[in-house]
Amino acid sequence: MMFRTALTFVALLIGTLVFGSTVLIAQLFGVKQRPGSIYEKCPRWWAWWLLRAAGVKVVLHGSDGLVAGAPRVYIANHVSWFDIPSMIEVLPHYGFVAKRELEKIPIFGAAARGVGVIYIDRENRKAAFGAYEDAAKTIQQGNPVLVYPEGTRGSSYALRPFKKGPFVLAIASQAPVVPVVIHGTIEVNPRDEFRASPGTVHVHLLEPIATTGLTYDDRNVLADRVRERMAACLREVYGVEPALVSGERERHAEPLPAPTSS
Repeated sequence: MMFRTALTFVALLIGTLVFGSTVLIAQLFGVKQRPGSIYEKCPRWWAWWLLRAAGVKVVLHGSDGLVAGAPRVYIANHVSWFDIPSMIEVLPHYGFVAKRELEKIPIFGAAARGVGVIYIDRENRKAAFGAYEDAAKTIQQGNPVLVYPEGTRGSSYALRPFKKGPFVLAIASQAPVVPVVIHGTIEVNPRDEFRASPGTVHVHLLEPIATTGLTYDDRNVLADRVRERMAACLREVYGVEPALVSGERERHAEPLPAPTSS
């Protein structure tokens, strides 16, 4: 396992340097974003390189939510750093909504922004909402976005409370929400452990949920529907219990402001 961990770490460094630098050079020379461009290829190459180094196989279950060029908001559980390359492996080109701390990583942070990552400041609610508004505009232009509504990685597959922002984003964009369940990445790379182990990661794309006609006031109902669908998959396929505590959300947190535009 130590050899595999070392190999993965070296692959991460080399892959980030090579593919990240490629993105930055493309930006420097004014290469435009378009289907099949270097901005779409480099994340896939980076994910392929890293997953193969770690000995990870990714299996996709369900593809109804995969529609190239169609606006989508993918809502996924988050339990491992390996969730990121696993999702890149199976999804068409899309943007992430990610914590701003990642932007500080040399080369990776700037390159990730170049390929469509939208950073949010979790300590600044107003700034975070502004980032969600930017993401909504990106989605309306036909660019899918992936959000982890739990906010940070968990130590088990049981779902934790969902933040409201991702569902405000989905409603503002009026794009279908695709609930996603990731299973197997904890065994590859648990939270707070510096190791990588070979394994199989399963990504389940569940039935999309329409947001057409929903308003800001429907954000809690939408969050519940998405969470219940993800919880049912975890329970039925993997026996994860408890996967859902009815009505469990951060209801007492300061509410996000209503969007100023759709």
